[in-house]
Amino acid sequence: MTPALALSNVSCTFAASGGAGRYTAVGDTSIAVAPGEFLSIVGPTGCGKTTLLNIAAGLLAPSAGAVTVAGVPLAGINARAGYMFQADALMPWRNALDNVTAGLEFRGTARAEARERGRDWLARVGLAGFEDRYPHQLSGGMRKRVALAQMLILDPEILLMDEPFSALDIQTRQLMENELLDMWSADRKSVLFITHDLEEAMSLSDRVVVLSAGPATHPIGEFTIDLPRPRDVAEIRMDAGFVALHAQIWQTLKQQVMVAHARAES
Repeated sequence: MTPALALSNVSCTFAASGGAGRYTAVGDTSIAVAPGEFLSIVGPTGCGKTTLLNIAAGLLAPSAGAVTVAGVPLAGINARAGYMFQADALMPWRNALDNVTAGLEFRGTARAEARERGRDWLARVGLAGFEDRYPHQLSGGMRKRVALAQMLILDPEILLMDEPFSALDIQTRQLMENELLDMWSADRKSVLFITHDLEEAMSLSDRVVVLSAGPATHPIGEFTIDLPRPRDVAEIRMDAGFVALHAQIWQTLKQQVMVAHARAES
């Protein structure tokens, strides 16, 4: 089966601070996301997770290696993907409805159609009646729902998500995770999800890839999350299979977290 998204032997280097040589953020990394698969990447802080996501989005060209989307080499922006950022990316001068419909407007969709679809998506993420609210009038969880609707209204084949719920309190976070799973289950888009939270990755995913500490980050472990769906992200964490698998993956991840911490302290 042709992967929905494949990064093949990708490396990414940058000029080192102070102009002293080059810094390799990602080294010889291969990751493939199957059609309809929910794949999460975990790793220590600063290990290059977002760099990989930016490469998958076409926002950053790899220094070596190749990216393919449905078997086609990626050139420029990945038009088949939607990107949900860690930080709020809503336009503060636009209300919720206008933020959700922005992408459709940029594509030339008629205003009446865009607004009808925007209202439908706001309702689907639980924000019916909040169309006229501006971002500063919404809670953190509400802003995330607007951002989710803003991405999904464009019907991307691939969802790229960079720690989208990390700033939320635990209750709101779990609510958003369950809502994401419900919407994902409806049409099984391919998802590449970045998180530093192993429990979040396991609760959501079909497969989890563990990255090494930088520099020259690369995958060091790949784990199938063979737990039943549909899932409630709070309840699944009490499952005996979840606990056992968490312990197994954490042994791999813990070593890299300790390496990253030691390097930061030196």
